[in-house]
Amino acid sequence: MTQKVAVLGTGKIGEALLSGMIRAGWTPSDLLVTARRQDRAEELRTRYGVTPVTNPEAAKTADTLILTVKPQDMGTLLDELAPHVPADRLVISGAAGIPTAYFEERLAPGTPVVRVMTNTPALVDEAMSVISAGTHATSDHLAHTEEIFGAVGKTLRVPESQQDACTALSGSGPAYFFYLVEAMTDAGILLGLPRDKAHDLIVQSAIGAATMLRDSGEHPVKLRENVTSPAGTTINAIRELENHGVRAALIAALEAARDRSRALASGNNS
Repeated sequence: MTQKVAVLGTGKIGEALLSGMIRAGWTPSDLLVTARRQDRAEELRTRYGVTPVTNPEAAKTADTLILTVKPQDMGTLLDELAPHVPADRLVISGAAGIPTAYFEERLAPGTPVVRVMTNTPALVDEAMSVISAGTHATSDHLAHTEEIFGAVGKTLRVPESQQDACTALSGSGPAYFFYLVEAMTDAGILLGLPRDKAHDLIVQSAIGAATMLRDSGEHPVKLRENVTSPAGTTINAIRELENHGVRAALIAALEAARDRSRALASGNNS
């Protein structure tokens, strides 16, 4: 792995990516980072042995640029980078809602751009990273992107037209599960359990259920039916979820997340 990779705007996800790449075999001396604050850049140097640089220096030096700033900051970053990015650089964007065309219009003609939507389980090497090619990105560019993001979890290639839907499902997805665990913990307290015991019961149940979904090959309906005895406790709980429109609420929530992703793509950051 001799190519130099630069992570620009290295926050939590960028740092998780750096850490994962090093564990996967990248040499720290081949990894460059930029950060808004100098103390943050030095912290990353001390922790990982990577090299802090400025954004223009990263553009001139690295073979691959991974842009991890927030969507509302991307225009400013591109204004700074554009004069320094040769057309043979691979540019990977991790910003929600911003299409590859946005980058292609602002960078040198022919610049390959790959759009990636990852999620916070990158912090524990269980990310789901969804990858889409821009106009000039080749299969080699996609494979290189998969190699990078595969260091922190699984990857999936999709057409860019599906990115907003993927952002709603997996990009924002961990928050839905955290919300559910929060609500179930409150229910456990209402039913008389101490918070710590309710939390442990729910978290381990979630881990077990997720592992079964991943490893059993069974449809979730089948797995649910296996728990749902006639006239038992589970079917009564399921009935209440249906009576309260939980399924419809989830569908509406994901549609709202998708619509927000589309709004970000159109430049509506408010």
